[in-house]
Amino acid sequence: MPRYRATVEYDGSAYNGFQAQADQPTVQGAIETAIAAFCGESVRIAAAGRTDTGVHATGQVISFDLEKAWPARTVMNALNAHMIQEATAILDCAVVDDDWHARFSAVGRRYLYRILNRPGRPALDRGRVWHVKGELDVAAMNAAAAHLVGQHDFTTFRDAGCQSASPVKTLDVARVERVGEEAHLHFAARSFLHRQVRSMTGSLVQVGLGRWTPDDLKAALEARDRAACGPVAPSDGLYLTGVQYD
Repeated sequence: MPRYRATVEYDGSAYNGFQAQADQPTVQGAIETAIAAFCGESVRIAAAGRTDTGVHATGQVISFDLEKAWPARTVMNALNAHMIQEATAILDCAVVDDDWHARFSAVGRRYLYRILNRPGRPALDRGRVWHVKGELDVAAMNAAAAHLVGQHDFTTFRDAGCQSASPVKTLDVARVERVGEEAHLHFAARSFLHRQVRSMTGSLVQVGLGRWTPDDLKAALEARDRAACGPVAPSDGLYLTGVQYD
C-alpha cells in the first residue's frame, strides 16, 4: 500500500476545526470524502497538527495510505477536483516511505498570527485577521516575545483542556514585525501546547497596547498559572504556515 504525503491549504472559517467530527464540517472530513469519491477507499488521514475551529493553514501536511498505487500528481488533481466546492486545496503530493508519518516524523512547526492594526474594520480579510484598533507598539511586543524564546514551562499559556504530557516546550522563534497595516507574529517550535500560540498572542497584544510591560509578560510566564494569561486571541488570524521534517 503506497503512502502519500500532501501539503494542504485551507480557510479555517469554513470548518469546525481539522479533526473529523460527526455532522460537522471539518478539513479532515472534506479530504477523506474526496479520497472516497476519487478511488472508493475509506481511509483515515494523519495530519502534522489538528488546528482548532477557525484556524487557517497555508502549509498543513497530511499523510495517508491507498490500496492502489496512483501517480502522485493524479492523486493531487483528483482530490482538488472533488473539493472544488470546499475551502481546502492540495498544493503538492508525493509518494513517501511506509514509515513516514505527517505528525510523528515532524521536527518543527511554524505559525503566523496576523493582526490588522488600523481603526477601520476588515472587509476583504474578514475572518482571516484579528482586528485591533488601538496602535500597537511592535518594538515593545518584540521585547516581550524575547522572554518566550527557549525552554520554559508554558503552563500560563496552556489551554485547560490541553492533553500534552508536559507543559515544558522549547520555543525557537517568537518575533513580531510590522507589515503595512498589519502586525505579524511568528512562532516556531518542535511542537506546541493546545492554544499556546493564541494565548501568547493575546498577552503580547496587551504589551503592544501599553496595558502590560515586557516584564509583565515575563512575570506571567514565570507564574506558571493559567490565570496569569491575558485574553486569548481569536482564531481568525492564526495560520499554520509550515512543517519541518528531517
